[in-house]
Formats: sequence, C-alpha cells, structure tokens
Amino acid sequence: MRSYVAGADVDVFAAARNTFNCLIGQLADFQALSLSHDRLEDLLVEQGRELQRLLLQAHLDLRAERERRAAERLRGTGGGITGNDGIPRRRLEVGHHRLLATVFGTVTVTRCAWRAAGTGYLHPADGSLSLPAGRHSHGLARLAAVEAVRGSFDNALEAIGARCGNVIGKRQLLELVRRAAVDIDTFNASVTPVPRTADELLVLSTDAKGIVMRPEALRPATAKAAARAVRTFRTRLAAGEKPARKRMATLGAVYDAAPAPRRPHDVIAVPGGRRGPRPPRPGPHATGKWLCGSVAAEPGEVIAQVFDHAQSRDPTHARTWIVLVDGARHQLNLVRAEAARRKTAIHIVIDFVHVMEKLWACAWDLHRPGDSAAEDWVATHAVALLAGHIDQVTTALNAQAAALGEHRRDQINICVRYLTNHAAFLRYDQALEAGWPIATGVIEGAVRHIIADRLDISGARWGLEGAEAVLKLRTVVANGHFPTYWNHHLGQEHNRVHQDQYDPTG
Repeated sequence: MRSYVAGADVDVFAAARNTFNCLIGQLADFQALSLSHDRLEDLLVEQGRELQRLLLQAHLDLRAERERRAAERLRGTGGGITGNDGIPRRRLEVGHHRLLATVFGTVTVTRCAWRAAGTGYLHPADGSLSLPAGRHSHGLARLAAVEAVRGSFDNALEAIGARCGNVIGKRQLLELVRRAAVDIDTFNASVTPVPRTADELLVLSTDAKGIVMRPEALRPATAKAAARAVRTFRTRLAAGEKPARKRMATLGAVYDAAPAPRRPHDVIAVPGGRRGPRPPRPGPHATGKWLCGSVAAEPGEVIAQVFDHAQSRDPTHARTWIVLVDGARHQLNLVRAEAARRKTAIHIVIDFVHVMEKLWACAWDLHRPGDSAAEDWVATHAVALLAGHIDQVTTALNAQAAALGEHRRDQINICVRYLTNHAAFLRYDQALEAGWPIATGVIEGAVRHIIADRLDISGARWGLEGAEAVLKLRTVVANGHFPTYWNHHLGQEHNRVHQDQYDPTG
C-alpha cells in the first residue's frame, strides 16, 4: 500500500486503519448480535476514543515527518530561524518529543529543535500547532473549565475520566481552571453591548455573599479576628460568635428594562386581599443581563467594573440610570463615590423586599406569633410606603411603640431609624410612576446561582485563586459568552506562549 508520506517507508495511518478494521470486525461478528444497545454504546465509546487518539497521533507524525524534511532542506542552504533575542539558530536537532494529554488520550508530539551556542531551543512546530505551555491540550482545558464550574472538582474529575480516560489529576485540573480564567477581565472590557433606545432604563445592581476560605485566603482583618477569637464552647459557636472564616465575594449586574408604570396595589395586595377581575400590572422585565464578580478584588473595584459596562451601553448618558441596592451603608457609599468620580447622574433605589422584612420584624413587636392580623398590619404600612408616605409610616410606628416597654420595641426602633436614614432612596411613589424596578431580585438570584450553588457547597473551603477563577468563569457562562471568551483566551494564550519567541522581521 502506498505511504501517506511521500518517500516514507511507513504509513503513519496504519495503526488507525487497523483499529478501525478491527472495530468493524467486532461489530460484524456473530457474537455482537447478542449485545444490547448499551453494551454496543460502551464498545463504540471505548474503541472510538482510541481510534480518534490514533488518528490524531498519525496526523502529528505526518506533520513531524514533513517538518523534518523541510528543516533539513533549510539547514542545507545555511538557513535557520531567529528568536526574539535576535540570535540566528542554525543548528538543527530532530526527534524532540513531548507528551500532550488530549480529550482522546495522551499522544506524542515529535518536532524539530533549532538552537545556537549559548541559547535555548526553539520549536517552530509548537507555535504552528499552538501547543500549550503545559502538558494538557486546550480542548482538555476547556472541558475542565466547563465541568469544574458546573459542579465540584471531584465530580469534574470523574466526568473527564469517563469521557477522556486517565489523562489528568486533581491538582492539574485545578491549575487548568485557574489558567482558564486569566483573560476574563480583558474580555469583559472588550465586549460591545447591543445598542438600545434612549427610553429604556439602564439598571445597575450589586450584592455580596461570604465564601468559606482557607485561613491563608482570608482578608487581613478577618484573619486577625479569627486569630484573636476566644470560643465559649469547643464544639460549637455561642450566640453572637462568628467563625471568621469567610471572605466576601462581590457580584455586579447590569441590565436593560423598558419602563413599566405601576401603582402601589400592583405591587402588594391591600389589607384583606385583592378584589375584582383586574390583574396587577407587571413590573419592568430585565433583558440583556450581564454579570461580573470577584472574591479577590475589593467591592469598589467590582462596582467600578459595573459602571464601566454601563458606560459602554450608554456612553452619552442619554438613558436613565437606576442603581438597585439592599441598603448596606458601605455599598451605598461605594456606589455614590463611583458615580461622583465619573460625574454620572444615578437614581438609587433600595430594594423594597428588604424594607418589607423590616416591617415584618416590627409586626412581631406588636402581635402575637402566628397572629393573622400581622399580615394586614404590614400591608397597610407597605402600601403607605409605596405611595410615598414615609413620614406618615414613621409617625405611626413611633405612636404604636410608645405603648410598649423599651425591651419590646427594639425592632420598631431599628425600622424607624432605617426609614429615616434612607428616606432619599425610598421614593417608591416616584419610582412606580416612572416605571422603574424597585426590587433586587435579579442580582439576588444571580448571587444564589453564581456563588451559592457552586462556591457555598457543603464542606468546601476555597483557596483564593481557585474561588476567583470559578466565580469569574461562572459569570461568563451565565452571560452566554463562554464560546466567544474561549476563542479570546486561546488567542491570548498563543501570544503569551508562542508569539513573542520569534523575531517579527525574520
């Protein structure tokens, strides 16, 4: 049979062809007629993966042979290659090998090496194949990233082993995931949003959640608190004690929404429940959601990323910018400082659900546990707040609290202070009339999905780099950008590993 390499004595595809013929023979054999479909699937998966590995190996051998011949011709003319150090390399060494773990199994890459006295080797084939710096292929790295952000690292390792065989260990998996996320910030900065109309709202929101970290990954203040903590019990925390083992991860969201004007009773049922056939008007619908986050960066840096992305959506500030927050003072200060630094006009709205929780806490100062009258009491004050009557609500709360002892009015005092201190951000009457959103459901749902579902799984303790990589990769996946990001990442990897090795003029 004629060789696939002109002038070569060996057909590099012979092993793959023999395996293929053997597989056909197994399927055509009389014994295969008794196999169930699942046994046939297992047979094809196992043998098919080996066939694919042999095909890849044969192609690499073919390229190696052709590279060797071309390199020997170049050396025969006195030529060579020049590195970025400006030194010509004219000494040729053939038969250099390196292993490459792929999604089909491990293959051997044979290539030529060029060098000069006192210099290191250059392997042009590594660049033409865009081989990774390490042993594991980009296809395997992508699979590792996809599986690791979906579930635990142990489950990811099991899934990769079932598909690819024994090609990677847990430590290598962790390193691939960390490396897979290194270009996310530059990718996010390069994303061009879809143009929107000026009458659509531009909504920004941030939230945070603690992640259990290893001691060395805690922020300095948390680490100091953990070091000086004195525990009342050996086996559990006493009331008021904190484990001081979490680091806050900050998540930011930007989305578009068409205004949807409403009235207070569209948001919450009036005391006694809804009556009549008219359904409540729906609120604004979020579209074009984009997420970013970090556990390594400070909250202010994530908020700056949120503003950067909002700026790319509305560079001329023709749209109304709404910032939805949960009322945390530190978060409010960071948002206002960032807006002031950019000279950007924003409208801050505190999540109405958080305000409702304050009202419910007050209700149990005034009602017995389980008293159904508490629901109507909360609804009365909630409707008043939605109508913009903050002073009326605080006056009523103070009047009702006057009849209570000091030890029974703690929650009412907290609620009154909260409403008074945040009155500027509780203008729900104006927000509803303008059709703005008044709840942080988008960012809170994202926190549950992005952070809690993966980074807060039972028993997990994270290192800083691993948590950062998984968090950022999950935001890219949630944004629907992972395929585009991966192409960007591969381009950046090629530049880092190969592009700068050679003289651009050579």
